Amino acid sequence: MPQDPTERRVVVTGPPRRTRRASSYSRPRTEIDEQTTLGHTYVRSLMRTQLRAALTVFAVLVLLVGPLPLVFAATPDSRRLAWLVLGFCLYAPLVLLALWYVRRAERNERDFVRLVEDR
Repeated sequence: MPQDPTERRVVVTGPPRRTRRASSYSRPRTEIDEQTTLGHTYVRSLMRTQLRAALTVFAVLVLLVGPLPLVFAATPDSRRLAWLVLGFCLYAPLVLLALWYVRRAERNERDFVRLVEDR
């Protein structure tokens, strides 16, 4: 049978049993989310390390590929030399350079996450 509509259930509440202590240190993740100056510094440091890795790869790439047009222009049979250099001599260093860059970028991101998560 339905209960009387005037009867209501009463919920008694009290003060919370566990209070959260306010820490004097704000976590880096909060700093980044709130876009504070410290959070901006954290993100800027990550971007700087990623840029440093990219510029290193670019410099090595320029040193590897940059002189090739001069080498091809200086040799009389440049078609055969071009296939030899581009196909065999340059492919392996480019793959190794790409692998190094990917590993370096992932390590930078892992270090950044470790910096943000820990403390």
